[in-house]
Amino acid sequence: MKLYAHPFSSYSQKVLIALYENATLFEYRNLEEPAANAELAALWPLKRFPVLLDDGRCILESSTIVAHLQAHHPGPVSLIPPGDAGLEVHMLDRVFDNYVMTPMQKVVLDALRPVADRDSYGVAEARELLNQIYPWLDQRLEGRHWIAGADFTLADCAAAPSLFYADWAHEIPAGYGRLRAYRARLLNHPSIVRVVEEARPFRHYFPLGAPARD
Repeated sequence: MKLYAHPFSSYSQKVLIALYENATLFEYRNLEEPAANAELAALWPLKRFPVLLDDGRCILESSTIVAHLQAHHPGPVSLIPPGDAGLEVHMLDRVFDNYVMTPMQKVVLDALRPVADRDSYGVAEARELLNQIYPWLDQRLEGRHWIAGADFTLADCAAAPSLFYADWAHEIPAGYGRLRAYRARLLNHPSIVRVVEEARPFRHYFPLGAPARD
């Protein structure tokens, strides 16, 4: 298998966490390298990443890649449980992608625009969405170690990079102690420690300025 990904990319990190969690063997095609970028462009004209190439089959989108890994390269950790538990995991995965990752990226990417082209209204909307999802997640975590319960799942793979960068872009208020503690647990989990360390050399890419923490 080949994974086309970048160490600082939140969606790439989501898949890398899943791979590292099960010690799955793969070739890391790091998109810092021009050759890897050329290969990605030939596979997927939109050049969005991560992309998994497995035995000639091109798998797009981070959640689909993790589901593919579980179906075709299972390991000791089942990241998507069967039945209703799996439905909750899928639901929470979508919550993190749509209501944490997406507004976080709106705030971050707007800072990359020329000043005259920035979207202050859209950024304010994104920050308000984060203000709304933080308390929901904090309440959801009551009595839970991981976001879907006792076991580490796809939902936690999604939570780690989204909360990591969201807290940089729009800090989780101190009043949401469960959510802040959950983020801290994620950042101490071995597979997540690995992706954070791999991404550390690229922190200068963060347009808002990476804080002196984490």
